[in-house]
Amino acid sequence: MHEIILPDAKPALEWVNNRVLQKVSPKRKHALAQIRFARALDAWAEERGCGMAGTEWHFQVRPPGKISRTLVPDVAFLSYERMPIEEQEATEIPSVAPDVVVEVRSADDRQEDIDEKVRVYLAAGTNVIFLVDPDEKNVIVMDAEGSRVVGDDGVLEHPTLPGFSLPVRTLFDRPRPK
Repeated sequence: MHEIILPDAKPALEWVNNRVLQKVSPKRKHALAQIRFARALDAWAEERGCGMAGTEWHFQVRPPGKISRTLVPDVAFLSYERMPIEEQEATEIPSVAPDVVVEVRSADDRQEDIDEKVRVYLAAGTNVIFLVDPDEKNVIVMDAEGSRVVGDDGVLEHPTLPGFSLPVRTLFDRPRPK
């Protein structure tokens, strides 16, 4: 099988739909949702000692029988079960798909590219993808069972993340002055 390895660049490069895509620098709503999801996921992982969470983390993802390609989720969680801590600490770019992927929709995202990333992640073993839409103020939760939309009055939970609970509203509420 072939492997697509992209050079380091800022913003990061991804291989989607047989072409190189450069991630966009996030705008305010995207950045806020990304950091809030990352903080919550990181706190959950640290409390349980079960894996690592990070933002803009590069992964070499290989669905069965397909080429390995670079994908850079906005937020990712990689369990120590999938990749032991020693291996995670020694590896800058894991060659496994993360357990959890969070993608925050940007205005210029093409739906066919989002659909392809979801397909690749799920085929490569990602358990759940949270597609955050700051404009619609909702999150689409996608896994092997299908997808469901959680509105801003809902709470994000998934069996992959036992004990993790994140009110959707917190992803979109703006910080207020004290």
